[in-house]
Amino acid sequence: MNHSKNRRNFMATTVQSVGLATLGGMLWSGYSDSVKASPLVLRPPGALAEKDFLTACIKCGLCAEACTNRDTNIDKETGKARVGTLQMAKGGDSLLIGTPYFIPTEVPCYMCEDIPCVPVCPSGALDMPSLLNEKQELDINKSTMGLAVVHKESCIAFWGIQCDACYRACPLLDVAITLEYQKNDRTGKHAFLLPIVQDTACTGCGLCEQACVTEKPAIFVLPNDVAKGKAGDHYVKGWDSKDQERVGNAKAEVTTTELSKKNVNDYLNMELEY
Repeated sequence: MNHSKNRRNFMATTVQSVGLATLGGMLWSGYSDSVKASPLVLRPPGALAEKDFLTACIKCGLCAEACTNRDTNIDKETGKARVGTLQMAKGGDSLLIGTPYFIPTEVPCYMCEDIPCVPVCPSGALDMPSLLNEKQELDINKSTMGLAVVHKESCIAFWGIQCDACYRACPLLDVAITLEYQKNDRTGKHAFLLPIVQDTACTGCGLCEQACVTEKPAIFVLPNDVAKGKAGDHYVKGWDSKDQERVGNAKAEVTTTELSKKNVNDYLNMELEY
């Protein structure tokens, strides 16, 4: 009798365990899908494309540790490390737990020349070769963490108020952010001094975002996939020889319609057909 009862208890416990494990797996799967869908996260320098990054990152935290403990992050008054740029996602952050990210308005990337966060990555989630220059040296300027975007309606420079805070804060002065002069037709006397972000040079460090003087930053960094459009592979820059090479082996496809069979002069002189 006791043996039968023990067996029933064992079976019940087993079923409950399997059920809880299944439920936990479903909840984790749902959580993973929801946080992976968040497109507004900024990753460390050299991070792979988001999907590949989430697969490669082992959530060890070595990059965040290296960021916090870098020599340039030591407070000269206290002798202790300040809060690092990189944070590790935790529950409630709407990001996959244990993955590194940063928020420019809190702590931007300070563009360390030796990029301490990248060489310590053991899994390749932070791709060091992508940050090497022609001399095969680490070059933080090769980083593409995101792209700064200016909201013209709230940027006071576009109102006519002279402000170059973001321009001055940019570590690639007059390269990643340039100033464009335009006549102010409203006053007829003054000139606009407009910050223009250069897509090919901006690293997405966020120093401009932190420096912005408006109540809510009028310049902010977005991930490249969000900030940038895409013309499509079927468009070619006729003035760019490298872009011409991209379609060097392309074959023309001619589509014939009833309208295209007609003589061009007849087409121009006839009434519109729909």
